[in-house]
Amino acid sequence: MNNLSIRHLRAFYAVAQDGSFTRAAESLHLTQSTLTATIKQLEEQVGLTLLDRTTRSVLLSSEGKRFLPVAERLLSDFDTALADLKAVSEQQQGQVGIAASPSTISRLLPSIVKRYQQQYPNIGIYLRDDGAGGIEQRILDNEVDFGVASNHSSHPDLSYHPLLSDRYGVVCCANHPLATGKAELPWDALEQQQLIYLTTDTGIRVQLAQFKQQGVLNIELDGPVIEASNPAAIAALISEGMGISLLPALAAGTTAFEGLKFIPLTGPAISREICLIRRKGRSLTPAAAHMSALVTAELKQMLLPPFVETL
Repeated sequence: MNNLSIRHLRAFYAVAQDGSFTRAAESLHLTQSTLTATIKQLEEQVGLTLLDRTTRSVLLSSEGKRFLPVAERLLSDFDTALADLKAVSEQQQGQVGIAASPSTISRLLPSIVKRYQQQYPNIGIYLRDDGAGGIEQRILDNEVDFGVASNHSSHPDLSYHPLLSDRYGVVCCANHPLATGKAELPWDALEQQQLIYLTTDTGIRVQLAQFKQQGVLNIELDGPVIEASNPAAIAALISEGMGISLLPALAAGTTAFEGLKFIPLTGPAISREICLIRRKGRSLTPAAAHMSALVTAELKQMLLPPFVETL
């Protein structure tokens, strides 16, 4: 059976439909001798006569009649699968999945998604917002094609291509004593301030812990601190006068923080890298590859929020 191929099915189906080796050979663009040899190979492999030859016509045997709908279905499935593959390669159908932080999705991706959808209206696009750890896991699980986020874990199975530098600063109420019109604040201005943090499963909190461990920052991250799992909750707590927070400019620029003040920090000035993250060894579909290239190109030309720069 290993010597049978799709050409044997096409030959059998053509002869069965046309009732003639001559007409079938013409429709398949084969010589009659080649077609006859192909049918003979099929019958020898299955050990059955599928076509009864007469002087005037070719008729299906009883076994041939039972096999005909099977051959038709197999050919249809094969042709459909090939057509689908071709459509995907030509970006006529398919789907692209991107995982990113809520701030990236709301502030950076909409215009890129709009441009891509205008070029390829038949490609589905789905966005998944998550924390940095969740984004990496979605990529590892092949749930999405790629991610746009900070480097959460330097996972050995992921590649990180830096796209943006996102400066850290203080977020506080407009009437807070720190909001005195200064363009920047030193880190020591945070002493004695009630800090509100994102939880430890977020990339921002992990990065702040790394900076402290490296001796870059001297801030209190342990003990009885106030934590929230998403930036919107942080904004609500700040608005209630519960304290101030340390956030990158992109996160602090979402609509949840409207009415609050962002002041970049200096001495040192630190930033997070936002990367295009892919799983190593996994090929992107043409649609996903074009989308990832578009993300990279568009971010270089985009008018970015203050304190966010391309790399």
